[in-house]
Amino acid sequence: MSARESGLTLRPALADDEPFLFELRKATMTEHLARAGQPTDDAEHRARLLHRYDTARVVCVDGAPAGLLKAHRTDSEWVVVQLQITPSLQRRGIGERALRTVLRAAEADALPVTLKVIKGNPAKRLYDRLGFEVVGEDDTQFHMRRAPRAPVEIDAE
Repeated sequence: MSARESGLTLRPALADDEPFLFELRKATMTEHLARAGQPTDDAEHRARLLHRYDTARVVCVDGAPAGLLKAHRTDSEWVVVQLQITPSLQRRGIGERALRTVLRAAEADALPVTLKVIKGNPAKRLYDRLGFEVVGEDDTQFHMRRAPRAPVEIDAE
């Protein structure tokens, strides 16, 4: 995955990024987790932050940290683990552009993309708009999938 459009970049998360990413997680997820009846204590936030940290990419806008994207490829799909954008930067297309890096990689691999979203999280509208469909659910989350799509080919004339 790579992204470099309109000042948006993704870079591997380092240990030095953990304080920013921890505060980002609390700011973006506490309300949704509380509404879903899930734990919101610091230990739980830290555990979720560190889960699959090897796949974490810091979303940067003009070089400044603006969010987090965790995604990885398996043999059969791309999995989006987490996508969080600083609240003051939300609704500016940053999350969509970051997510599109995964979608492009999945298209190149002809694989589906899966993710889970907490019920009531407004991010579901983004996922719907990008072609994800609900394929299952549990008490607190929708399980979503975007079917594989072939990369767009442009014929040269």
